[in-house]
This record gives sequence, C-alpha cells and structure tokens, in this order.
Amino acid sequence: MSQSDRLSGARRIMEWFARSTGLEPEGEPRRYLWTDAFAVCNYLGLAEATGDDRLLGLAVRLVDQVHHVLGRHRPDGRRQGWISGLEGDEAEQRPTAGGLRIGKRHPERGPYEPYDAEAEWDRDGQYFHYLTRWMWALGRLWRVTGEPRFHAWAVELAEVAFRAFVHAPGEGAPSHIHWKMSVDLSRPLVTSAGQHDALDGFVTLSALQVMAPEGRPVLLREVSELEELCRDGAWATADALGIGGLLTDAWRLVQLSEAGRRRERALLASVLDQARWSLDAFGRSRTLRAGAWTRLPFRELGLSIGLAAVSRIARDVKAGSIRLAGPVLESLVRHVPLRGEIESFWVDARHREAETWTGHRDINAVMLATSLAPNGYLDL
Repeated sequence: MSQSDRLSGARRIMEWFARSTGLEPEGEPRRYLWTDAFAVCNYLGLAEATGDDRLLGLAVRLVDQVHHVLGRHRPDGRRQGWISGLEGDEAEQRPTAGGLRIGKRHPERGPYEPYDAEAEWDRDGQYFHYLTRWMWALGRLWRVTGEPRFHAWAVELAEVAFRAFVHAPGEGAPSHIHWKMSVDLSRPLVTSAGQHDALDGFVTLSALQVMAPEGRPVLLREVSELEELCRDGAWATADALGIGGLLTDAWRLVQLSEAGRRRERALLASVLDQARWSLDAFGRSRTLRAGAWTRLPFRELGLSIGLAAVSRIARDVKAGSIRLAGPVLESLVRHVPLRGEIESFWVDARHREAETWTGHRDINAVMLATSLAPNGYLDL
C-alpha cells in the first residue's frame, strides 16, 4: 500500500468517524475516551500531512466535546455537573480537574453493589491507562497548535490521576496503581494493578516534562515515583494490544532519550528485551490464522501500530542517533511484516462484516486509521 493510499484510507475513516459520532456536523455526541484519544492524534497527523486546517479544527472540537461529555457526570445519573465539582468559568478553564469518565454504556457500580467481573467491563468509571492516552493527545495538540492551555490541562490531569490511582499501602509495602476508580475518583472499583500502567504513566508524564512551555519544571514527584514503580518491571505479554503498547512506549523512550533524557535511556533496553520476547511468543501463535469472527480487531491493530514504531526505532538506529544491541533489534524487525498482514486483513470489507468488527466499530475503525497513518499518534 502506497503512502498516498494510506493517508487517503485513514482520512476516509476519520471523516466517517466525525459524522458518525456527532462531531461534524455537530449532533448527539458519542464519546469514548480511548477511541477519542487516538482520534485526536489521527486528526493532528492528517492535518500535518495534508495541510488541511479543517482536520486540525476537528481535533480541537473533539477535545472540547470530550471534556464537556466525559468531564461531566452522566446525564442518566443522580449527580449532575462537572466531575471536578467546579462551576462556571472555572470549570470551563479547568476541564480535566476531576479526571475524565471512560464513557462505558452502564453506570459505575454503586458503593454497596457486589463486584461482578464480567459486568464491570461495561460499567463506567475512570481508567489510568485511558487517562494517559488523553494526556498524550493533549500534549500533541499543544505541540501542533502552540496553545499552552492544552499542556496545562494534560499536566493537571496527570496530577489528579496520580493522586487518585497510585496507592501506597504503607509499612514498607510497594505502591501500585489501581486499575479502575469511581467516576469521582473517591474509591477504587478494581484494585488490581494494570501490567503496563506504571510504564505508560512514566513515559507519558516524562513526555509532558519535555513538552513543557519554556522548559519549566512539571510533574517532578510524579515522574520520580512512577520511575520507581517501573523498577524491575515485568512487561512481557502475549496480548497483541499489550505488545503494541509496549513497542509504542519503547519508541517514545527512544525519542525522549534522543532529547537527552538519561533516565529514559536506561529503561529502554529492558522494555525492548521484554517486547522482543512477547513478539516472538505472538509470532509462534496461530492468532492471525483464525477467521474474522474470532479475532479482536482493535487489539491486533494496537500491535500493528506498535510495529510501525519498530520501523521508526530501526530507522533511528541506522541513522546513528540511538544505539541498541543488534540481536534485539533484528528480532523485533523480523516481525514488522505482520503490520501489513493485519492491515490488509481488516481493510478487506468482507472481514469488517464480522460481529467482532461491527460490535466495536468506532474503536476498530479509529485504530485502523492510526495504523495506516501513525505519525500523529507515535511521534513526540
């Protein structure tokens, strides 16, 4: 697929997404934080590639919609207004001060409702790893527009999320990050820790430090504690989306190390080594040989995005701007052709008729667009 075809395909998807989810023309909004974070980055990347300012306008409008929908309590709930509890102009100026809802179909579990692992997937709340994606999207928007409010919102969201999610039990026990918190961040809904949450947090908050206007210091305590949580991290995984996220974090660590950040450079070797093990294990599996009805598109497309990151890492190694152990890089690069296999499979309209695609159409389509045109999401 040519670069022109990739950009055209991604643009068609994002035009459809704008119409389908109430973004353009403005209608009843259908917002979901993970999908929308990728969508903002897609609009930014496409705007930079095509010079079309309308696409940049869609990114800004989407941010505004997300804040006014997911920064507020659900319309079907007993509480109304901004999650932060702020009102009027202050609430508008600080839309991330209370965090952002996931955007799930059903309300969060009540304080006295029993936990149901299956039902919890469809209940609202806040996820740390969704919030870090949104921080990244806001940071990218600041880089493209030069409007400091976007960076300020990302930093405030980082501070709020860190205080709410990072739990220190005391008495020498190690801290960990709760997987899921209530909408108002007052109580954990799932206390187990996400495998990559600390790494995602460290990479994203470190990037916000590098992006900071005029180099002013931000998030010093948060980055330091997240770095400690990453020590001796066990990130290897057989999950396609998890592997893709690990590879994306590796590429961002490369970019941060190229910007002179030594602490990120030290972490990079461990992340790449565990990503190599994960990719090798995935390559031995039969996942990509199954039919569309048994495959999960957005998870595979997450891997495809990560493989685009591997190509960037290899490019920078070849250019001499970063040094990596040859065997590690070679092991990663040999899996890059899987990106084309995954994209070709899901570009095929016949495969998009499967319920695995239609049942999660927004997230699947947006991540396919990211895979086709990944610059907006991958690059610092």
